[in-house]
Amino acid sequence: MRGPVSPIVLRILAVNLIALMIIVGGIFYLTEFRQNLVDRRLDQLLVQAEILAGAIGESATAGPEASDIHAPEARLIISRLVGPSVTRARLFTIEGELMVDSRFLASSRAVMAEPLPPLGLKKPFGDRLLDTVNGLLDQISDRPIFPAYRESPTQQASDYIEVLSALTGESGTRIRSLDDGTLLLSAAFPVQRFRRVLGALMVTDNSRDIEQIVRSEQIMILKVSGAALAATLLLSIFLASTIARPIRRLALAAEKVRHGIGRESTLPKLNRNDEIGDLSLSLSDMTQALYHQIDAIEAFAADVSHELKNPLSSLRSAVESLGRTNKPDIRERLLAIIQEDVGRLDRLISDISDASRLDAELTRARMEPVDMGALVAMLVDANRTREDHHVPKIHFHEPEPGTMMVRGLESRLGQVVANLLENAISFSPEGGTVTVALNRQNHMIVLVVDDEGPGLPHGAAERIFERFYSERPASEDFGTHSGLGLSISKQIVEAHHGTITAENRFPPLADEKEDAPKGRAKARPKGKGKAKAKTNAKAQKANPAPDPTPEQAAAAQDQPVLGARFQVYLPRW
Repeated sequence: MRGPVSPIVLRILAVNLIALMIIVGGIFYLTEFRQNLVDRRLDQLLVQAEILAGAIGESATAGPEASDIHAPEARLIISRLVGPSVTRARLFTIEGELMVDSRFLASSRAVMAEPLPPLGLKKPFGDRLLDTVNGLLDQISDRPIFPAYRESPTQQASDYIEVLSALTGESGTRIRSLDDGTLLLSAAFPVQRFRRVLGALMVTDNSRDIEQIVRSEQIMILKVSGAALAATLLLSIFLASTIARPIRRLALAAEKVRHGIGRESTLPKLNRNDEIGDLSLSLSDMTQALYHQIDAIEAFAADVSHELKNPLSSLRSAVESLGRTNKPDIRERLLAIIQEDVGRLDRLISDISDASRLDAELTRARMEPVDMGALVAMLVDANRTREDHHVPKIHFHEPEPGTMMVRGLESRLGQVVANLLENAISFSPEGGTVTVALNRQNHMIVLVVDDEGPGLPHGAAERIFERFYSERPASEDFGTHSGLGLSISKQIVEAHHGTITAENRFPPLADEKEDAPKGRAKARPKGKGKAKAKTNAKAQKANPAPDPTPEQAAAAQDQPVLGARFQVYLPRW
């Protein structure tokens, strides 16, 4: 047996969890979302740089012919428009020198503060999990790697590519990475006065707020995914248990049946309206059929042992007697007995071998269309040509070819017909007649074999199909038949999904009803007699008397038995 964890449970869990993890992984893959936020922030910085550069070009220059920027006015404009915010503005001259840096402007008393990570404390588990997931996503994704930001104590325009581009009259943006893993976004715009470039303004901002937005989305997704994961896990375990547990019960019960002694171990019948319930019922029925087959084999073995002991006992007695006598006539009779017993044993062994192979042959063989009319006609002709004056006349009207088709094994169906003909011939008196007929009834082909013998003994209509049952004519030598012919015939017919019956034939029953004279009306009861007649009629209609069997009806009229009738019903093809 397998371990405590069923492979079916693991497979169901794996399928559901893999599908969920694919969804979770796709949701956590927020590179495009982050990049969209970064692009929007760069556009905002570029607009902000353009506004500041325009204000400085209009207000911080001497006039239309100015060639430089007045630093005091530029500081005032930057201080008012930027202020103490996260955004940082830096103004460079046309020569590339840093003129103004908003970080060092003290236009107000506001203090810029940035939180520092606590000393000696670990990050929360959720943050550490997100950091790990982001690190893995960065490794497996195509997220671009940006150059690191390095700020020189003496900043020059040459330190920033976007500033050099702005000094040539073209705006530009740039993304750089910081040591804490965030990004530094920058945009530069030329400071112009009547299309004359006087300097360059660079505006920078940190992407920390973007990372916080992405992180909050990831945390929310992680919570929802965790709840979905827990629900999926529980539902998968429940689904797997409804499949694996009953199958495990059936497997354990089958194991007990395999190792059990006796029949106390049976397979459970699960009351489920699904395939597992059907499986349990089929296995239970199969087990009962197996037990029934075992019983049949045991009974067959017991019957075989009993039937073989009789001729063996007779044979042993004859052999022992043969050694104790010297009289020729007695020795001749004993030798005849020995020969008869040997022949009887040979017939028994042949029939027993045929019966034991029948189940396997019927199981493996392939059913084919069989024309019962042609098959019966061939066997009837074979019996008609026998050189035996005791063979009775056989009447059979052969039907049209192809009108009596069944599906089965021609050899075994021929064995059934041959057994019935042999049985009818053996019981028919000399000069008698055996009548064979084939007809169709609804979806069945019916074979009828009638003889003119003594008929069936009382109560033997079912017993004659039992193994080794033998009720032979008085004129027949003992041991001529093994008693397996009709039993084998029944087994073959039932394997073809048909039935075989036996009954006695009687003359037609006399009609007890008398026709009323013409022109005379039946007398109607009056008064209480009329009511009583109606009551009796209702009682007879409510509780009708059962129809008598042919034997009961014949016995009631003391009718003689005309012979036996065997009928075989086979499904039409």
